[in-house]
Amino acid sequence: MRTFRPLFLARDTIVRAPASIDSVSIADFGKRATTSYLLTRRSEPLVKALAERGVTILHAHFGVEGVYITPTAKALGVPLVTTLHGFDVTITKKQLIASKKPSWINYVTWRNSLFEAGASFVCVSEYIRRRAIEWGYPAERAVVLPIGVDTDVIKPAPFVETPRIVHVARLVEVKGTADLLRAFATVRRALASAELVIVGDGPLRAQLGELAAQLGVADAVRFLGALPHTEVLTQIGAAQVLCLPSATAANGAQEGLGLVLLEAAASGRPVIGTDHGGIPEAVVDGVTGYLAPERDPAALAERLLAVLTDPGLGERLGAAGRAMVESRYDLRTQTAKLEALYRSLIPDPGAAERHV
Repeated sequence: MRTFRPLFLARDTIVRAPASIDSVSIADFGKRATTSYLLTRRSEPLVKALAERGVTILHAHFGVEGVYITPTAKALGVPLVTTLHGFDVTITKKQLIASKKPSWINYVTWRNSLFEAGASFVCVSEYIRRRAIEWGYPAERAVVLPIGVDTDVIKPAPFVETPRIVHVARLVEVKGTADLLRAFATVRRALASAELVIVGDGPLRAQLGELAAQLGVADAVRFLGALPHTEVLTQIGAAQVLCLPSATAANGAQEGLGLVLLEAAASGRPVIGTDHGGIPEAVVDGVTGYLAPERDPAALAERLLAVLTDPGLGERLGAAGRAMVESRYDLRTQTAKLEALYRSLIPDPGAAERHV
């Protein structure tokens, strides 16, 4: 950001925060304060801490957090921006309540307070905007503004000869990792030297490891767990293609955009995803990569093999992906648009210093 100074806010204890980053954690006020915020959405110590820091605008990520911070925004008298990423507008209200999670139940219960008080609702894709409006968010305040990719930091990586696929995702149903493993088994039968690297962790880790063994590909699959962002980019650069075959989860959750697809494209790598959620806005089928139908391992394998067996094709798709990210998703351009949105919402846009 160039004209705003960020202050990071969390409910739980903040770990591994850079020393230069200013932050506030509700957990720092004690367990009673955390419990009160979870159940009632209110925290007087939080309001006081933010007022003392001169916060002029609040920006929540995910609708759930938007609902929770609404009383604080009202108490401070500042605008509230909420970014909608995916599950918050793709899971039905009935399913959210059935989860029995207090935060999800409160999201449904108090959603109208956010709809009424929210100054702007930022959607990460056109698809998410459509779903947000269907979910009840006011159309006149819903804008599409994807998060950008730092094309100055992420550069095209040199071509690698190893036929390696990389998959970066939290290991949950919506990411389609099981479908990728099934597709990879087909790829291995046609291309014995193929490898699959899975970056990320989650509740399905053990189950996916068992599936790899059952499919007979465990020796060619590496589960690296969660990695720092710089190491994730290294793994993307060391592969020929990135694959994110997201699929609608049992609870209705869907992918908002798939930021890692844009990071891979910025790295000059072709990307293969599914015709799902906002992914078609990040992957131009046949131009920057390929799309396959949801939950279709055979179609996924076909598209993976097309790239892995034709290095020239992979390089052309990767170059087109890099050009697309530079023109449509550059971080500085997207951040400038976000700051312009902030300025349009605050009463003193000419202030020398502002907190968000």
